[in-house]
Amino acid sequence: MSSGIVRHHNDWLRLVEHSGSFVSMPVLLRAFPQGLEPHDPELVRALRTTHEEWREALGARRPDLARHQQWVRFVLREVLGWSGEVLHEASGELPPPRVEVAVHRETLVPDLFLTNPEGHAEGPGTRALVQVLRPDQMVTRTLPGRAWRAAPDDRMVELLRGAGVSLGLVTNGAEWRLVHAPRGETPGMAWWESDLWFDEPVTLRAFRSLLSARRLFAVAATDTLEALLAESARDQQEITDQLGRQVRHAVEVLVQALDRADRDLGGKLLAGVGEKHIYDAALTVMMRLVFLFAAEERGLIGGGLPRYDQHYAVSTLRDQ
Repeated sequence: MSSGIVRHHNDWLRLVEHSGSFVSMPVLLRAFPQGLEPHDPELVRALRTTHEEWREALGARRPDLARHQQWVRFVLREVLGWSGEVLHEASGELPPPRVEVAVHRETLVPDLFLTNPEGHAEGPGTRALVQVLRPDQMVTRTLPGRAWRAAPDDRMVELLRGAGVSLGLVTNGAEWRLVHAPRGETPGMAWWESDLWFDEPVTLRAFRSLLSARRLFAVAATDTLEALLAESARDQQEITDQLGRQVRHAVEVLVQALDRADRDLGGKLLAGVGEKHIYDAALTVMMRLVFLFAAEERGLIGGGLPRYDQHYAVSTLRDQ
């Protein structure tokens, strides 16, 4: 596998914010060995024009909400290829999924929903739910005037689980948040900013490559978006398990080293310190080291400052 492809995937993964499980590098390299699907200059030109018109309509004295709805549907239909055959309005002939949240006395209904096309190998079925917010409503902020004080992304998780659908999309036109919520599992989310599609075109390529109709309907069952996310979650669990084993082994090594040092000093080093206290302290040290390693690798602490690397960093200790 070319190192250039690894860098390519790393580049766009750094630009697309996500929380919880998302597509892992091994899965990306298997599903996209040549990189993301190619750039489409003609589509980008049309998208840019429509985006500018949408921004202009929102900046007017009285925001044009009809233009807002047109913008969202342009992205779904033209950019992702969710055609009229598979994309349905909640107010249309086909009834949408409905989930009663009895404890909050609310009924959750998507604004649009995506179904398998006629003749699909898996038969009829709902594949994704879409919630379209007002342009001034943030995806992670509580909806005004609702008894249930939950943000739209949390509501989507509840809707997906109640409807038995794993994929959801919540958007206010500026942010496009993918929600993956298989029943019984921790949800994962990833989000794109429409403004960034033009400054960093690779983010638009990622959006299209992962959410396009082709990825949902025209690939092998093992390569659909749902399958890629499920496979990535298994990878993440395996990494978590491996990290746990490594931390346990490191704690054992540290405790053994302390025990040897204590014996060398005739038992004075750990005099009056119980075994549980020693183990708890060793585990605390190891987990803090793991945190620092992760933070330094992601550039969240230190920032490559020579003074930090020389005197405070844990990632440089081995070389030293």
